[in-house]
Amino acid sequence: MDATKRPLYIPPQMGLYAEKHRLFEMMQDLLGNLLIHQPENPLDFLIRQLKYSNCDAPRIFLLGPPASGKTTIAMWLSKQLIIPRISRETLVADDWSALSSEVRGRLERKQNVSKDLWAQLIEERLKLDDCVCSGWILEGLPDSREFAKSLQVRGIIPRHVVVLYAPDIVLIERNLGKRVDEMTGEVYHTTFDWPADDIIRWRLKAPEGISEKETSQRLLEYHRNVPGIVQSFEKSIKLINADQPCADAFWQVLSHVRQPPHTNTPFSPRILLCGPPGSGKSLQAALLSQKYGLINVCCGQMLKEAATSDTKLGRFIKPYLDGGWPVPDKVVVKLLSKRINRLDCYSRGWVLHGFPKDEDQAKRMPNTGIYPNRVFFLNVQAETILERLSYSMVDPISGERYHTLYKPAITKEVNDRLLMNPKEMEETIKSKVDLYFRLSSNLEQYFEDAISINGDQDPHTVFEYIESYLINPLPIKEIWDL
Repeated sequence: MDATKRPLYIPPQMGLYAEKHRLFEMMQDLLGNLLIHQPENPLDFLIRQLKYSNCDAPRIFLLGPPASGKTTIAMWLSKQLIIPRISRETLVADDWSALSSEVRGRLERKQNVSKDLWAQLIEERLKLDDCVCSGWILEGLPDSREFAKSLQVRGIIPRHVVVLYAPDIVLIERNLGKRVDEMTGEVYHTTFDWPADDIIRWRLKAPEGISEKETSQRLLEYHRNVPGIVQSFEKSIKLINADQPCADAFWQVLSHVRQPPHTNTPFSPRILLCGPPGSGKSLQAALLSQKYGLINVCCGQMLKEAATSDTKLGRFIKPYLDGGWPVPDKVVVKLLSKRINRLDCYSRGWVLHGFPKDEDQAKRMPNTGIYPNRVFFLNVQAETILERLSYSMVDPISGERYHTLYKPAITKEVNDRLLMNPKEMEETIKSKVDLYFRLSSNLEQYFEDAISINGDQDPHTVFEYIESYLINPLPIKEIWDL
């Protein structure tokens, strides 16, 4: 990078490297911790953070009213994500710190434990290596706005806040049937989840405070405090209905916490649209370009424009296009790389369609600086493609395109002069579609993070699906699939 020239030109490789290794999130996390903890030796603190901290580690608050299934879901999440589950019970279960022993002693003497003391104990627990490296899930805490503010002051900020909800009458009924295995801590229910093992059944005991009156009082207290909690974590909260089988609620929670939270990371979309002829790639590319200002890179159109230019490359490409032969991959990739590596594509983003058509072409992309960060496959059946393309005609006077089924001509005069492109005859289309499916059989497997979308639906519905994946972060498979 030459600092003597203006405007500064930042090599594209720097942005790609920063995005690949998520440097922005890392710096944001480091700076946030530095400002919160304000260590006396910032350099040593940052070194320790880089060694042990994991900016992708789950940090979850799981909240909800009594009997909403928090404990069961928290246990399942802990096993699934291999992270510590932290609750009031686990914080005082062992003598892992002097403060833990003090809090347990107060509870045994029926003394009040302040929210600030609980927050201090949680802070101490979260500083242990298992939480720093792997992440954590905090079950049922905080239970008030004051408690939430006390945690936030200490820098305990969750990535995801899940709040379970259900009608009070359902929660009271659930609580009355709750039974606990004191040996394992597993929670069962006399109606919904009764163990088959006789030994476990003999060990089960009804926990304290599950009567209808006591549950109603706890629900009243929860409803009084929950608005303040929601206000504290308004942008991070996900509400999930707990009035369904616990396994279904769990999978909804798991799916949510696997999605990275929204960040302010700079993001330039680099979109690759794949699919057979007639799947709607060109239309979706035009819609994305129009709404988000992306550079619309159509491989076929680029080859046609190059063939019409009086250049050495154009004179080389022209015979291939005139004869209906495929242009050599090396030439196509070189042409695409030259366009995609321009400054406007790096600053605004791009959407590419019409390439690659097979796995060999896809393998050439990384070597020429073509790195898509969103890959979409528009899946359409061959019969639908034939219906879309073989009934298409053009008005030779106005250039307007019509379709016998979807967009017929308004007047008989226009209809009588419509012409069909020889390239859109049914036999020609069949051969193109067969060729695509034959060549692209391994293409979807090559792009492991590719997103498949049903292209046989309204174009604006397809666009909404693409848009949702574009504006939301994708799951980080390296973290969750270990």
